[in-house]
Amino acid sequence: MLLIDTRPQAPVTPIRFVSVDTWDQVASGLGGQALAYAKATGFEPKAGRHCLLPAPDGALACVLFGLERAGAPKYDSFLPGKLATLLPAGTYEFVDLPGGAKAAEFAALAWCLSAYRFTRYRKQTSQQPVLLCPEGVDGARLRRIVEGVTLARDLVNTPANDMGPSALEKAACALGEKYGLKPCVIAGDDLIKYNFPLIHAVGRAAHEAPRLVDFVVGPPDAPKVTLVGKGVCFDTGGLDIKPSSAMLLMKKDMAGAATALALAHMILDAKLNVRLRVLIPIVENAVSANSFRPGDVCASRKGLQVEIGNTDAEGRLILADALALAAEDKPDLLLDFATLTGAARVALGPDLPPFFTGDDKLAAEIAEIGMAEHDPVWRLPLWEAYDSLLDSKVADLNNVSSGPFAGSVTAALFLRRFVEGAASWVHFDIYGWNPSTKPGRPEGGETQAARLLYALLEKRYGQL
Repeated sequence: MLLIDTRPQAPVTPIRFVSVDTWDQVASGLGGQALAYAKATGFEPKAGRHCLLPAPDGALACVLFGLERAGAPKYDSFLPGKLATLLPAGTYEFVDLPGGAKAAEFAALAWCLSAYRFTRYRKQTSQQPVLLCPEGVDGARLRRIVEGVTLARDLVNTPANDMGPSALEKAACALGEKYGLKPCVIAGDDLIKYNFPLIHAVGRAAHEAPRLVDFVVGPPDAPKVTLVGKGVCFDTGGLDIKPSSAMLLMKKDMAGAATALALAHMILDAKLNVRLRVLIPIVENAVSANSFRPGDVCASRKGLQVEIGNTDAEGRLILADALALAAEDKPDLLLDFATLTGAARVALGPDLPPFFTGDDKLAAEIAEIGMAEHDPVWRLPLWEAYDSLLDSKVADLNNVSSGPFAGSVTAALFLRRFVEGAASWVHFDIYGWNPSTKPGRPEGGETQAARLLYALLEKRYGQL
């Protein structure tokens, strides 16, 4: 963690934030040599521009960093995160950052998230800069959020040859065991024995057996919060095989599971007053002689018979069994996360995941907190008129719709069939990947919606 709470003995370099509104005042206090150097290097107080000002002895005296005018339409509270990748090794502190403690919290968070490196296969050789935790910012809270995001990013970035079903199970169990839990794992043909036929059907063709990880923690009388994450470690598309271009990022098809584990870490580390249950159905959607087929009719835990219209719509199948189990416990809040549909990306792009719920009050709260926490989501409707698109002529329902439109909506409507019993249910159709680097969001695996939901649960339920 590149964030410290205690001022070290070594010098701490100030980072001074400037804009076109404040530059004249800041410049007047820099001194003639420093100002001359800034001008000579072409520094202007524009958003994202920076300048390293030397001291007379050649050491680094100060860093200038440009921001947009406060309140400007393009103002980005995560922009200071760029500094974590621009500055040389050393210890730094924020000075003159407008916006108070909340702005400082976002800037520090963006610094830590920007500094993320995936080093499993290529070790990092250079030292990174360290930030002194800004005054008024809860360093412990910030760390648990960054640790959760880092956990998820590492899982998503790991390729499927090292993040298959057994490895993802191990990661999920390790999180539970860290907090003194003994997770329950049901694997292979035991999924049939214990009535998880859809998870078994999707994963049975792979070399590593399908499985379900389940753990529960918290006071029995606390509000029940259940997290379900899609854990498809690699998705070939099954017999409805994907083209190679569509398979390239399919190591990230377990980003829903990674997001659930990231949020679980935040909840458990903060000791929120909830009865937390985590359910991770884990498979690889592979091709072999015993792959499930288009046209098959598969039983589900809930008893509904599902016709397979497309084997590449496998995520909703494994979620269906896990959600049915979750709903049996009648949770107060049931949240699921899945890289479920390309239609969601067509509608909203990679940075803005849609979510679905029938709870209007909760939906408004999620949308508001998402914007406030710079973890945005957008509500799409559970449009009743489209529910009939899932009708089957031979079974209770089909796993895909009969038309080419509204793919994310019909996927959510499919999942809704399996959540009866939950007081409130929310489905997040995430992307789980940053296609390009932005402040706080380096290219690669990403967790979406976890930070906003942690803030929501913290607000609703508080600590034990």
